[in-house]
Parts: sequence; C-alpha cells; structure tokens
Amino acid sequence: MDIQITTDSTCDLGALCESRNIKVMPLSVILGERSYLDGVNICPQDIFDYFEKTGQLPKTAAPSTADFEEFFAKLVDEGKTVIHYNISARSSSSNQYAAEAAKKFKKKVFVVDSKALSSGQGLMVMKACDLRDAGENAQKIVEETQAIAPKINTSFVPDRLDYLFKGGRCSRMQMYGANLLKIHPLIEMRDGQLYADKKYRGSMEKCITNYISDLRLQYPNYDKTRAFITHSSAEKKLVDVAKKCVEELFEFDEVIETVAGSVITGHCGKNTLGVLFISI
Repeated sequence: MDIQITTDSTCDLGALCESRNIKVMPLSVILGERSYLDGVNICPQDIFDYFEKTGQLPKTAAPSTADFEEFFAKLVDEGKTVIHYNISARSSSSNQYAAEAAKKFKKKVFVVDSKALSSGQGLMVMKACDLRDAGENAQKIVEETQAIAPKINTSFVPDRLDYLFKGGRCSRMQMYGANLLKIHPLIEMRDGQLYADKKYRGSMEKCITNYISDLRLQYPNYDKTRAFITHSSAEKKLVDVAKKCVEELFEFDEVIETVAGSVITGHCGKNTLGVLFISI
C-alpha cells in the first residue's frame, strides 16, 4: 500500500517534512487586509513586526473543505492512501473540514485529530512515518497513532504574556503582574485543550531549567526515540540551556530543535520554548 502521510502547517516540523516525505496543508495567517499561507509566504518575524506596529495579533483561518478535497484528490489520483494529521479539533476547525473532505474518498483518506499542536502534533506525524517506513498498513498506523495521543507531552513556557492576553487567554492584571514579577506560567495541553498550570519565577533560563527538571519527574518513563525542543525564535542562550538540561536529564536517541511557524508564534509570542515527547 502506497501511504502518504500529510499534516497541516501547525506541526512545526520544518525541514523534516521534506526528509520524511510529509505533505503539508498550510493554514492561513491574516495581517490586516492581507492573507498569507503559513510556512509559504510568511515567517514569524512578520508576526513580531505586525504586533509591534499595530498591537494586534494576526488572525488565522483553517483551509476550507474544498481546499482539503483538492489537496487529497491530487494524492489519491497518484494512487496514494492518505493519512492526515490535524491540530487539535478544540483549537481549530481544520480537523472538522478535513474529516468532511475525506468522506468523498471513502477508505482512501484517513483523518486523525492529533489532540495536540506544534511539535506535539509533529510527534504523532513522525510516529506515523516510522510505522509507514516499517511497512505497516494504513489501519495499523491510524490505530497506533491515535493510541499515543493521550501520552504526548505538549507543553511550553512563554517569556511574556502579551500575546496570550491579546488572544484572551489571560487578564490584563495577570499579564502586568507576570511581566513585572517575572512569572512564567506553564501552558500544557490535556485532551486537546490548553491549560495554564504551575508558575515559574525568575529569568527564562532559570524557569526553563526548572520546567525540564519537573518534566523528568512527571514522566519517569518515556519513549526514547525522539524529543523536540520547539521555540518561537528564542534566544540562542535559552535554547542552549534547554538542550544541555535535556541531555543531562533524559536519554533520547535524538533531540530535534524546531522553530514554531507563524500560526503557533501568533498565539504565544517570541521566546516561548517547550520540550515535547511521548510518555509511556
């Protein structure tokens, strides 16, 4: 069976999409009156510049059902069986529209709600690629990847709360207090929805060190295949601190650094960082 793994652009896998033969459906990012395609003709710096100039966050839009039908049709016409992974259905209508489009192709297109975002979604996509390359059939790949959804640690720590405030995820008072007192909340995804959990205080380097130490305690058993350090254009010093801490506390076969795309960046702001992996 010729299986094509596809995903939407919120997976934040960067160059891995080409090396692992993953086709990507971009979401739209809207700055004022102009619409762009995530990962195609817009980059995170465009988001930072727009926010600094206007004080407003970009808007985002999922591809339509018709867009997904066209995307899937091209691959099915090439003889592919498609397995498509979306950002959490609780975060975007992308999954709903993809699932509706898949009905047109009977058993040639499977749509999976990752119940994650960013490289948490990417972990599921990469697992699907591993299974595909091992010769598993489509049904097996769908079942195994759906089974790991509750086991994916999707979490991150933002530097400032300006973007979360503008996005309605925290109050003005919480934003001012956090920025003044150097409080950095842990944001994590559970059952497809984002929650603010514990709070870290101090420099981002200190907070990221404590965050990764807490992850090690929270997840004593984990899939050692890979982990992602994903950040929204974070400072090199902060990324280096995260890499060193992960190397000291975990035993992953590979630790992959990726930079968040424009959709994810538009919700969390610059210098946000997360370490994402699959627990056992």
